[in-house]
Order: sequence, then structure tokens, then C-alpha cells
Amino acid sequence: MKHLLKLLDLSKEEIMDILNLADQLKYELKHGIEHKILAGQTLGMIFQKSSTRTRVSFETGMYQLGGQALFLSSRDLQIGRGEPVEDTARVLSRYLDGIMIRTFEQREVEALAEYGSIPIINGLTDFCHPCQVLADLMTIREHKGTLEGLNMCYIGDGNNMANSLIVGGLKMGMKVSIACPKSHRPDPAVLEFAKAYGDKFRITESCPEAAADADAIFTDVWASMGQEQEAAQRREIFAGYQVNQELLGVAHADCMVQHCLPAHRGEEITAQVFEDHANEIFDEAENRLHAQKAVMATLMRK
Repeated sequence: MKHLLKLLDLSKEEIMDILNLADQLKYELKHGIEHKILAGQTLGMIFQKSSTRTRVSFETGMYQLGGQALFLSSRDLQIGRGEPVEDTARVLSRYLDGIMIRTFEQREVEALAEYGSIPIINGLTDFCHPCQVLADLMTIREHKGTLEGLNMCYIGDGNNMANSLIVGGLKMGMKVSIACPKSHRPDPAVLEFAKAYGDKFRITESCPEAAADADAIFTDVWASMGQEQEAAQRREIFAGYQVNQELLGVAHADCMVQHCLPAHRGEEITAQVFEDHANEIFDEAENRLHAQKAVMATLMRK
């Protein structure tokens, strides 16, 4: 494993190794055990999309691992003024020990890995969100004790979160059900991947059908970053795709609810459901720190 570009690239064993290391690092942090395994190393963080959780968790994580992180806004880099990403990759590889990038196009992440000579971590693209889903898998396993054989459900836009949840869930032995409008289905490459898993994957327009017997239900905002101009139209399209008490009624009684945040209460999730499951949701948010530390340690440890 040289990079984290998308979960499609990883084996089940590689994902499991990251989750196990994340658990270990979380335990050590909670018990005051230092793990300065990236001492003297520097992570460059390129942000073409802003973020609360991504920036704070990566920056804090590098500090806890003994290294440092540099925040690199696209406004401050030549990449924001038209320098080819392949040139940026080769220059930054001479200065840094790793790069995390949060951007729009998946091809930018892939180009950094192709032309650079240091580990590249995908902090989010329009295609996928691997760091978030590693934290999601970690959180489910913490609460349920296992991933194998559980039913994962996703309600809403077939976006980067849906793409990564499908891949991560299926690779880890879960059954995955997706409810989304036909006009907003997951990426064709992900749906092609899911075909190999037969009846372990289901996609439908019916939320109750997808949520039946679910052990964990996920959702995301109806209008992601960069789609603000479509917000009114998307509210109409996704009006029926809400995680609410009625939907939870068809899931298992101890079903978890997960949200990658930020949440728009009253749209994709009701305020009541959010607050009832807030501990699980903020465990999920915290685990971004631990899962990403495991990724950085795996990729950057000399």
C-alpha cells in the first residue's frame, strides 16, 4: 500500500490492518501513551475544498504522531493559478514526506500519486471519501463488535459517500443497501464493482426497502459542497429520502445512525433522530482522527 487514493484500490486485509492500527492508536492516546512514529516528518495538506473535520483531524493527528502539518490552500499554491498538478507533485515531493489533498476531481489525486514520489492521501474528491468511510467502519465495529454479516444502509444522494460506503462495506463482508433516486445513483464504476457481490448489494428507490433489518443507517446532505446553486432543486428531488423515526421502525431495534457531517436537520435527517444518535455520530467524527493517523502511520512510517 503506497497511497490511499480510493477504497477500490485496497484489499480487505489492508483495510483491516488500518482499522486494527486505528484501534491501537486510539487506545494509546486515551491512556496517555505517546506514539511519535512520524517524528520529524511533514505532511502537506492541499485544500481546494474547505473543511472543519479534515483539517483539524489531520493536523492534530500529525502532531500526535510527532510530525507537523502544513495547510496549503489552493489560493496560496501555484496549482490554483494553473500550474499542472504533475509539476506540483514533483516539487512538493522534494520538500514533504506525504500529501493529503481535498479537492474536486479524482484525476488530480491520481496524478499526484503518478508524478510524485511520496504517499498521497485522498482527503475527499467528488468520486470518493475513503478517510471518512474508514472512520465509519471503525465506529461500526466499535459499537457492534464486528463488521462481517452486518446490514449497512445508505439513504440519499449517490455521491462520494455512497460510492465509498458501498466499496468499504462490501469488502469488509457487510450487506449494503442503497436508497436513492434513479437520477442520482452511485458512480457506474462502483455499481459494476458491486455486481460481483450478488445479493449482498441492493439498490432501490424505496427507503423502507433499503432500511429493512439495517444494523447501521447512513445519510449525507442533499447538496454537497459545490452544489449550493442546486440546493432548491435537490430539496425537491430528495424530499422523501430522510432518516426519521418511521424509517428506523423497519430497521433493527439497536440500529446505529451515522452522518459524516455537517448535518442539515429537517432535511436528510430529523433533529430527533440526530440527537437520539448523537453519541454514535460524534464517535464517528472523532474516529476520523484515529483512522487517519493509522493511514498516515501506514504510509509514511520509514
